[in-house]
Amino acid sequence: MQETEAQKRERHHQEDLQRLRGFRPIDDTFMRGMFKDNIPLAELVLRIIVGKPDLTLTKCETQADLKRVTGARSICLDAYATDSTGKKYLDMYAGVSVMNCGHANPDILSKMKTQMDDLQHVCNIYLTENFVNLAEKLAQVTPGRLQKSFFCSTGSEATEGALLLAEVYSGNSEIIALRQGLHGRTKLGMSVTGLTMWRTAPTPVGGIHFAPNPNCYRCPMNKKYPECDFACANAIEDVIKTATSGHPGAFIAETIQGNAGCVVPPKGYFQRVKQILDQYNTLLIIDEVQTGFARSGKMFAIEHYGVDPDIMCMAKALGNGAPISAFITTSEIADTYTRPGASTLGGNPVSSTAGLAVLDYIEEHALAKNAQERGEQLRAGLRELQQKHPVIGDVRGLGLMDGAEFIHADGSEAPEILDDCLEILKDRGFIVGKNGVGRNVMAFQPPLIVTEENINDVLNALDLVLTEKHL
Repeated sequence: MQETEAQKRERHHQEDLQRLRGFRPIDDTFMRGMFKDNIPLAELVLRIIVGKPDLTLTKCETQADLKRVTGARSICLDAYATDSTGKKYLDMYAGVSVMNCGHANPDILSKMKTQMDDLQHVCNIYLTENFVNLAEKLAQVTPGRLQKSFFCSTGSEATEGALLLAEVYSGNSEIIALRQGLHGRTKLGMSVTGLTMWRTAPTPVGGIHFAPNPNCYRCPMNKKYPECDFACANAIEDVIKTATSGHPGAFIAETIQGNAGCVVPPKGYFQRVKQILDQYNTLLIIDEVQTGFARSGKMFAIEHYGVDPDIMCMAKALGNGAPISAFITTSEIADTYTRPGASTLGGNPVSSTAGLAVLDYIEEHALAKNAQERGEQLRAGLRELQQKHPVIGDVRGLGLMDGAEFIHADGSEAPEILDDCLEILKDRGFIVGKNGVGRNVMAFQPPLIVTEENINDVLNALDLVLTEKHL
């Protein structure tokens, strides 16, 4: 029986509805083409997609495009989160340096979803294509002669594995770490953590010794840089001579001490450290769990210091929310790891896919350059606020890992003032972090897709809060 015109129209209508139901609200092209500046249409379409005929829209915004440097694609910005009431927040902490590529990044998520449809898990005793491809890619982007990766799932696993490898290679289990460093939530990771508040168990394992950390604002040796001649680095040699067998297996350090308050060592520090370690055949393990993957303005923060680590740990931003970590080393060191060892979920197909997508996104969208530029803007703005508001005692950072230390008039730590300001900022839609030995450092570690406007917004908000509170 031949269709009438009315039947044809109805059939086409139903086909159109079915196609609409197949759309996802996060599809950027769809959102721009259908939603922008058209609340009634956006409301109708979303009712169909999500299956809620009573859904009501009061405001319609599409994601903004940022045109990056020549040769790079425009990026779809998503540094915001929305709570259950619809309130919008600017995320200036990125889940502690995890979401470097932004929340719900469609380029990364789409590749992960495709991989999940194909193969979700294989233990890493078997090689998969993405596992191998990620290892090869990391060998290309990491500094020096770092070539062979060991994959696991968390930053704690990565530091634990790196320390184990150092012992296997050197035959010595002695470790030197920095005061106020943080290296994980496992027993050994907490034992090499120099922040006692972060140790669940109060007693560390034996054979670990701590050297002064390179905090130029609150120098543990009461000296001033550069007249100090790197006294904090030279102290490592004293520790080796007086507290160890004379050739400890490893020295481990964060390139930038995150939980200690975004402590950035001065230029030349790690060069002096490496010179000392080489004299005593001690491996340099660099912890880039927070600082890696363009956060500092370079792919890895240690690149700012012109030093090649013997082993390097990475996690957090490598997966942009997916659980993956790794430690990477030279062929010479890696080849001594001959006994069985594997992390069951480490480098699984989905997480490896995420890692590859993250590295591609960082390169394609010049996120290291944006981190450098926006970090300079943020620190300059914070230093302007420092001149107006004496509660800010110090501003420091590298790239988009920056801290503003809150102090009392006598220079002592002011965590209670910081807590109050953070709560007000949160109420006004800004998520900002907190760290520091005295929990008095306002920490800025936003997604690396953050814009100039975003930075200005948070600086203006902070200025307003400090002004209102007469700080």
